[in-house]
Amino acid sequence: MQYRKIETANLGRRGFLGLAGLGAAAAAMPAPLWAMAQDSYPTVRAKITEFVAQKKVANALAAIGRGSAAPEVIAAGTLALGDSNAVDIDTIYRVYSMTKPVTGMAAMILIGEGKMKLDQPISDFLPEFKDMTVLTDPANSLEAVPAKNAITVRHLLTHTAGLGYTIITKGPLLQAYLENGLAPGAVSKLELPGFPKPAPTPDFKTFSERLAKLPLIAEPGTKWSYSLGLDLMGRVIEVVSGMEFGAFLKARIFDPLKMNSSYFQVPKSEIPRLTTNYGLLFGSLIPIDPAADSVYLDAPAFPSGGGGMASTARDYDRFLHMLMNFGELDGERIMALETAKLGMSNLLPAGVDVSGTWIDQAGHGAGGRVGLGQQAGSFGWGGAAGTNAFVHTGLKLRATGMTQYMPADVLPFQRQFPEWVIADVLAQMGL
Repeated sequence: MQYRKIETANLGRRGFLGLAGLGAAAAAMPAPLWAMAQDSYPTVRAKITEFVAQKKVANALAAIGRGSAAPEVIAAGTLALGDSNAVDIDTIYRVYSMTKPVTGMAAMILIGEGKMKLDQPISDFLPEFKDMTVLTDPANSLEAVPAKNAITVRHLLTHTAGLGYTIITKGPLLQAYLENGLAPGAVSKLELPGFPKPAPTPDFKTFSERLAKLPLIAEPGTKWSYSLGLDLMGRVIEVVSGMEFGAFLKARIFDPLKMNSSYFQVPKSEIPRLTTNYGLLFGSLIPIDPAADSVYLDAPAFPSGGGGMASTARDYDRFLHMLMNFGELDGERIMALETAKLGMSNLLPAGVDVSGTWIDQAGHGAGGRVGLGQQAGSFGWGGAAGTNAFVHTGLKLRATGMTQYMPADVLPFQRQFPEWVIADVLAQMGL
């Protein structure tokens, strides 16, 4: 598939959509909405150019597609500060938690094939999770009582299993996670201030067994709390499918979608396409993961379904395009139409309160945030290094925003990227 590039000067955690009313407005507009002129996204272009010109980031890129059209690409900056190679649709970025929707949809493939069920206890596949306990005072102790509910597939997909996460969890449980190597996300080979150093991550089976021995922070099915749920889902997928998790993704998603540059270990041959990741310290960009010596060049203990993927805007656009088409792209059916719709619907257990969380006033599907009410049709998630991607099935819209800086919330790129896209869509619609 060809793409249209919008040239910009080579100036070398999870925000989402304000989409109220757009679905209805789209239905009332003359078709086709996606028959646009070049440079259809002036707000996105201006913001990307500004971020790079002000050296807030080394580079930034957007790939935005409508309907069946190839994505328009807006890019500025270079692979690293001082580098002469401009970023483009085939540049490799660390997408971190944008891996979660991919893992979620991999699980949906198995659900659609009847190999597991949404509300099936994961102990059917991982017996170590049969008798879980729940902390009585998460902030201060590891004292726990027997859990009343079993952890289900639904809980893992929606962060309602009660599992912890080293980027969120505090207190004694955080220390237990670190001591057990329950932190599969790779950031740097350097010891970084503010990033506690965990024990080495074990193999996938041991990871699951160690995780099951520790108490939960909440009763399964009662609380939304960002977690290792999608990492553990990778282990469930292995057991259910009988395939190594990374091999399953390659066979069932990457290869049929021609996502040829999506990796859990970036080949050394691809270093010339890999960005450098930066940490922002007092307004300065500090290289924390240079491409030539990136931690992503090393083989991980196992493919992290929660945050281990590196990919390109071209590849991720193809994943989103498949979702926008409800499971199909270029004649390749990845999952049944109803399965794709289910995966992008609100799968939260009844009664879960999400107020004050990253999905406030929204739902959660198979690994990503789901718009509700007038925002229905939107699904997506962001990554720890500032990336963001979403699809809106009602608008036939898909958008991927790429850059590389940490922490993601230090700059507004991730949070505001969807707002810039939607501002330009509104302008196209005359609204």
